[in-house]
Amino acid sequence: MKCILMNKNVEILIAEYNETSKFFDKIYEIKNINYAPYILKSFYIEKNINDINFITNLSEWFKGRGIPTWRDKLDLLLHRLNITAPYELLDKAFGLSLSDQYWLKPYDSNISYNDINFFDHDFDYAEFMEASLSTNSGIITKASSLKTPNNTTDGMLKKAWIIDKDTRYLLKGGYKNEILQPFNEVLASEICRRLGFDHVEYTIDIYKEKVVSKCPCFITKDTEFVTCYQIINDMKRYDNINYYEEYIKKLEEQNIKDAREKVENMYILDFIIMNEDRHLNNFGIIRDVNTLKWIDIAPIFDNGQSLSIEYYDDEEIHISGNGRMFYEIKPFDEIIKVVKDLKRIDVSKLDGIIDWFDNLLHQYQYLTKISDKKINKLCTLLNSQINKLNELILKDK
Repeated sequence: MKCILMNKNVEILIAEYNETSKFFDKIYEIKNINYAPYILKSFYIEKNINDINFITNLSEWFKGRGIPTWRDKLDLLLHRLNITAPYELLDKAFGLSLSDQYWLKPYDSNISYNDINFFDHDFDYAEFMEASLSTNSGIITKASSLKTPNNTTDGMLKKAWIIDKDTRYLLKGGYKNEILQPFNEVLASEICRRLGFDHVEYTIDIYKEKVVSKCPCFITKDTEFVTCYQIINDMKRYDNINYYEEYIKKLEEQNIKDAREKVENMYILDFIIMNEDRHLNNFGIIRDVNTLKWIDIAPIFDNGQSLSIEYYDDEEIHISGNGRMFYEIKPFDEIIKVVKDLKRIDVSKLDGIIDWFDNLLHQYQYLTKISDKKINKLCTLLNSQINKLNELILKDK
């Protein structure tokens, strides 16, 4: 199928798209490479638009928009959706997403972005939500249920975009039998609120007797989320490069206000809640898709894989002490050292948060069945990290 890759209403390139393989076979014309997905610009060679490296990365980028093969309970989800692989969903709704404004326009079509985008137009999410988050094994029956932004969601957790009072929200469950993730998201929101960190606000919701987290979409129809991975992908990868400092430098070059402090805030939060999964695709920047101007650091989000405690025969066997710092796995005690001035943090603003978290966990204990022992251990661990942060601040003064 001959198609046009669009960024909102701007034509990026004209290409041949294989509807079977979901890959691009040929580039006919480059219209405006500046409006292409950020990660693709570093692969573009002006004198050879059909360079195999560029076409391969274009195809991989598009395929990467879909539900990943490591999604929890993927086999069950595929059964309910009545498909054999997640990439089959990619072009059901023109490849549209709620994270950016890219889409595939059939070459001979007069359809416009304003006709189809999911920011202005409602979508039928009920059956997909059922398929993704419930224990029901029923198969989706309505074709409209496969024309949603749920086709382009990343991550391993079961999730679904819904509409509530005209706002787009993402519902997200726990991983496998672990049900703590939604509570960690809400805890992270409360910590950020108290400390004044820009963040996505998470709340607890109940769906089919299961606890899920609920957060609003932080992208609008005029913006896009550009991940840290995309930004550093085109940096020269010498062995001695400091990706963290180069990333901060890039943000400052783009006139992001208080860039270092905002990134530091994310790592301060990760230290407090012992977030193990700060990978390069769950933080980045927000860009204006009309002007291509970098607006700001993306608000802190995706904090679920934290406060990791595991038990065997009722005995504690593991508490993680490591997080992620770009391409490295490091102890949290090392990661926190990137913060230039810890004295700016007023830990007293977290007073009472242990009781707050304890009450939150007990409030939903009738559904989660988290034991009192584990709740106590989680609260003790959180308290320990807050005290440790306070000690570091006092030592820094």
